Amino acid sequence: MTSRERMLTALSRGVPDRLPATVHQWLDYHRNKYLGGMLALEAFRKFRLDAAITFIPNHIPKDEANWRVTTRRSKTGEGNASVRTTVTTPGGVLSETSEGDSTTAWIVERMVKRREDIELLGKYMPVPRLDRDAVSAMRKDIGDDGILRGGLFGHQGGPWQDACCLHGTQEMILETFDHPDWVREFLEVLTEKRLLYIERELTGAEFDLIETGGGAASSTVISPAIFREFCLPVDRKIHDALHAAGHKVVYHTCGGMMPILELIAANGCDASETLSPPEVGGDARPAELKRRIGGKVALIGGFNQFQVLSEGTHEEIRRAVKDCFETYGARGGYIMSPSDHFFETPIENLQVYSDAARECVY
Repeated sequence: MTSRERMLTALSRGVPDRLPATVHQWLDYHRNKYLGGMLALEAFRKFRLDAAITFIPNHIPKDEANWRVTTRRSKTGEGNASVRTTVTTPGGVLSETSEGDSTTAWIVERMVKRREDIELLGKYMPVPRLDRDAVSAMRKDIGDDGILRGGLFGHQGGPWQDACCLHGTQEMILETFDHPDWVREFLEVLTEKRLLYIERELTGAEFDLIETGGGAASSTVISPAIFREFCLPVDRKIHDALHAAGHKVVYHTCGGMMPILELIAANGCDASETLSPPEVGGDARPAELKRRIGGKVALIGGFNQFQVLSEGTHEEIRRAVKDCFETYGARGGYIMSPSDHFFETPIENLQVYSDAARECVY
């Protein structure tokens, strides 16, 4: 099988020729420090991994009549990059500030500060356009070496997760108790924007997999009750629309999963990631996870990117690959991947990881 065939077979819960092995995005930090700045696709090919390339478009709307965006860039006292974004609408002004270093970025000022601010989002926030030619070009570049992943727009793919970025995670959790109707209204605003984007921009686009969700719906962040009441209904709408547009869906929860496994499967996704082990902040129990939802969705992730891939011995890496193959990979339907981003990972360890995966033959 080619890498593309192998991964698509696993996403359809079939049995490929061998264990598919990839990574969850290749960060600029690692490529620049360890790989001389080579492109992500070149890195996949270097290690003979099955490529999973994420298309990340520039989805910041500019020069909209009712949604005027200005940005101001500066440096913090700690030397981090700071970006302040101001949005001017006919109904008022919204603002947001983010900061970042060489490895990641974070939000320090939330855009939705008052409950009434969601009215500005609903009335004036434009739905961005997708550069389909760029998508097609990337799909062509990848060829048979892997799959092309895409997403929606906003800070996160899922409405709940995006709302947590726009208003604050703790604030959103409290609002589910204090103002649940407002939370539903907020989520519907974000959902309707996504549904329009899916219908207008994603129908027929050359993606193999669309990522939704986000870490803020992990069970280490919210309760199963909040997930069931506030995430499940809107996620289901979005996934149904993505299926109607011809796409498979992977739902991303980079944290705890075990208390919400059946709810994840019920939201209509085709695959679930990241299967994070306890050592990296999750709670995945491989054999139980596979038994409970492995017959309903494909599985992606599960490999400890820190204590094993980055810091482990070569023998520990090989043993962990075999464990993933024998648990998550039983009867197919599994793509092995570090459960999230890695940073200080020696290239020798990545090669051992890839070589061990090619020995796991069905």
